[in-house]
Amino acid sequence: MRRALLLALSVCVFAGACKRGSSAGGAEGQGPGPTKVTATVFVTTELFGTIEPCGCNSDPRGDLARAAAVIDRARTTGHVLYIDGGSLLFAAEEIPPQQVTQAKMTADLIRDAVKTQLKAAAIGLGPGDLSLGKTAVTVPRQAANISASAGIPLAPPEVIDVGKVRVGVFGVVDPDLVAGLGVAATDPAAAAAGAVKTLNAAGAQVIIALAHMDRAGARKLATAVAGIDFIVAGQSAPDPKDVSPAPEHAGDTWIVQPANRGQGLARIDLTVAGDDGAFADAIGKARARAEIADLGPRIDELATRIAGWEKDPTADPAFLDKKRAELAVLEQKRAHLQASPLAIPDHGNYFVLTQVPITRQLACDPEVQAAKIALDKNVGKANLEIAKNDKPAPAAPGQASYVGSDECSYCHAEAVTFWRSTRHAHAWETLEEVGKEFSYNCIGCHVTGWQEPGGSTLAFTDKLRDVQCEVCHGPGSLHVAANGKEKPKSLTRVPPKSRCMTCHTEDHSDTFQYEAYLRDVTGGGHGQAFRKKLGDGPTGHELRAAKKVTEVGAGCTQ
Repeated sequence: MRRALLLALSVCVFAGACKRGSSAGGAEGQGPGPTKVTATVFVTTELFGTIEPCGCNSDPRGDLARAAAVIDRARTTGHVLYIDGGSLLFAAEEIPPQQVTQAKMTADLIRDAVKTQLKAAAIGLGPGDLSLGKTAVTVPRQAANISASAGIPLAPPEVIDVGKVRVGVFGVVDPDLVAGLGVAATDPAAAAAGAVKTLNAAGAQVIIALAHMDRAGARKLATAVAGIDFIVAGQSAPDPKDVSPAPEHAGDTWIVQPANRGQGLARIDLTVAGDDGAFADAIGKARARAEIADLGPRIDELATRIAGWEKDPTADPAFLDKKRAELAVLEQKRAHLQASPLAIPDHGNYFVLTQVPITRQLACDPEVQAAKIALDKNVGKANLEIAKNDKPAPAAPGQASYVGSDECSYCHAEAVTFWRSTRHAHAWETLEEVGKEFSYNCIGCHVTGWQEPGGSTLAFTDKLRDVQCEVCHGPGSLHVAANGKEKPKSLTRVPPKSRCMTCHTEDHSDTFQYEAYLRDVTGGGHGQAFRKKLGDGPTGHELRAAKKVTEVGAGCTQ
């Protein structure tokens, strides 16, 4: 069998390495051992048609141009393989008809960039690739449990030479994920076993599975099929804040998951020692820093609690001894990570996993960046042409429609003057600055009455550009018709938090706090008494300023 069993990880926690059987260089202590060769593997999954993040966040994560630059830079210093776990092309399984053209154009850019600039050697298959049918999948996919007769271009399991490291790659997909999309998939384990056999026969030194399934499915696959070194769990990839810096160990297999929507890259640095052993986790500096940061509060909390128990004369001595031992283990682990963050084994293959966040400070690949800018322009033209007759539906008889802030100013001049000093009054301008004023991904939160009766549509935004009075207070036509003498049910003086949260989501407004943001949009001439009631405290402006990252990487526009 190609794989030798990896010794229990618990033995290695403080020693920094697990020893294995002898390798080509002779038994332990009897010679220099085999020559070591290295390769770097970058992994993404569930891009979901995302080429860049919403620029409204203080530190937006993800950008195809930045990811391309990170990978390209790594290629200048070593041998690199880039692979993707699937669900690459589209954000949703059902795309609204008016957004199909934009989705197709974006998918085309992703397909070209991933193959040309990022140089993907293998791509898995997920439901996010099939939203517009099988014909949208134009680049061959790794999916060993899908038949060639399914109508999807497929690539066979393949051994790829990454420098002197022979990396075998294959893919499988959870049948339940694609069954409702007209694609039949067979048992992943059976297909994976066949792929592993094929790759071993072809001389693979490392085998990576692009398994479009969740972590539970990846564990099941690792248990059922011997010989897989790494599984990329392609489904249910987390946001960056939830990404585990450590791989999950299942049998001899390591399960890896990067952040979704291109917000991070999983980087696996491989060292192959020439034997056929399983890979040991060598931790590495980045992961050691993360684990040390996590251990600090745990150690402090436990130490504080122990100090309290020691002052209690009724405390159980045996219990105290147990907790002191737990504290000693945590402190020993932290000290070891600080002293030896790179835990290279005495013999055998090893790897270092680094979760690389794609942040605003990173540089952008100029070709991908230029393609993105051109896409924004072309998407705007196409969307406008398609939507030119898409007038907003009229309000039903007796129901209010939208009139715009100019109409409000006749009776509420002070309030409108105050509004013009807020960020809400410049929402449309922020889209124009980056050429996204006609993008369906953005426009809805930068206009008033978006796709509501008597409101705005993509091609009909007259008088309703920006986040105006009626976004918060409701449509005002009935109020205007009554010369302000009646306040219909459509209007509200203080908007509920839920109305704000329509646009102030975590993805689009990461510093949002309801009361803090209300301090920004109320004051003299506009809810002065309400502003006074809110009292002192942070404002939205202060929260944004405290967190905002102003540095933008070379070649990037935002």
